[in-house]
Amino acid sequence: MATATSIIRSPAVLLFDKGTVSDQNTPSPFHAPKFSFNRCRFTALSSSRHDGNNINDGSNKITKAVGLEKLFEDSPYDISKDSPLHPRPLTSTQLSNTISYGPRLRVAYQGVRGAYSEAAAEKAYPNCEPVPCDQFDAAFEAVEKWLVDRAVLPIENSLGGSIHRNYDLLLRHSLHIVGEVKLAVRHCLLANHGVRIEDLTRVLSHPQALAQCEYTLTKIGLSREAIDDTALAAKHVAFEKLKDTGAVASSTAAKIYGLNILAEDIQDDCDNVTRFLMLAREPIIPGVEKPFKTSIVFSLEEGPGVLFKALAVFALRQINLTKIESRPLRNQPLRASDDSNNASKYFDYLFYVDFEASMAEERAQNALTHLKEFATFLRVLGSYPVDTTML
Repeated sequence: MATATSIIRSPAVLLFDKGTVSDQNTPSPFHAPKFSFNRCRFTALSSSRHDGNNINDGSNKITKAVGLEKLFEDSPYDISKDSPLHPRPLTSTQLSNTISYGPRLRVAYQGVRGAYSEAAAEKAYPNCEPVPCDQFDAAFEAVEKWLVDRAVLPIENSLGGSIHRNYDLLLRHSLHIVGEVKLAVRHCLLANHGVRIEDLTRVLSHPQALAQCEYTLTKIGLSREAIDDTALAAKHVAFEKLKDTGAVASSTAAKIYGLNILAEDIQDDCDNVTRFLMLAREPIIPGVEKPFKTSIVFSLEEGPGVLFKALAVFALRQINLTKIESRPLRNQPLRASDDSNNASKYFDYLFYVDFEASMAEERAQNALTHLKEFATFLRVLGSYPVDTTML
């Protein structure tokens, strides 16, 4: 199996790879196993639009027709036809033109004003200056280039599952998870003033939002069309003054873009919660004074019971796992079997694991030391306080 250094483009701190030399110049803020503290320079990445979130069904795909280029003007802070107060989402090409000034914490999020991600950023960092970005990639890059101080990005939803794109970006970039925030998602059906539900024939929103409201939208009899973001859908309906089209978005988006709320809480399940990660350039010093969670990613050699042994290092120390996610290796997804009598191929995987323990605890350090004995790659993404609140 190829070494991690040939697979991972930009490894961050708290990383080990068999055969990799540790950089001892960066001191550890706490006593931990000897994982290397290797700080690599940022490698510029091109933003990849949508990454599988679009619905490719011909007439229902309007993402390009309602893209950012169509809605926004050239000025970074003048995107609306009627109001100059809404900041324009940053793109990867614009990042070099923006610098973080002043005492207010600048926090990047994906979307436009009124997005649920903006609400999560404001919950995570009250009184911050939210900075919209057009794609997840741009938010990662903005933090790494010191254009913003933090990023708050979704990682999983209780109904829609994991945001796979952000799992991949966590590994490509050298940011650290410094916290989490959970946000209750309450969808509303929005339309222009004077428009009734019976006047609507279609509805716009993010694919996950449409899926989360499938029962209600089917009952009303509306066709669904996907767009990048819930708030962007509300913005489009408002600016185009559409009379036959509604949007599924938040009540905050309705206020920002002057829309009427035709129906509230239209999600099929009331327990609709999205978990966001708070990302920074440097890790925080983990403690033991409050509940902590640690996120790691590792890979293993293929073989019977290898994953069982990897997970057993936590069970042996009474460490609870809260999440495990597997993702095929991007650059080497298939590997031929070593068995000469069996020519089959199988996937090589990365395993993302969250567990309830702080890296300041000896049991967590011992568990990772144990895991290191048979893992081919291991990286700690962050050790951070658990969010015990709900909004």
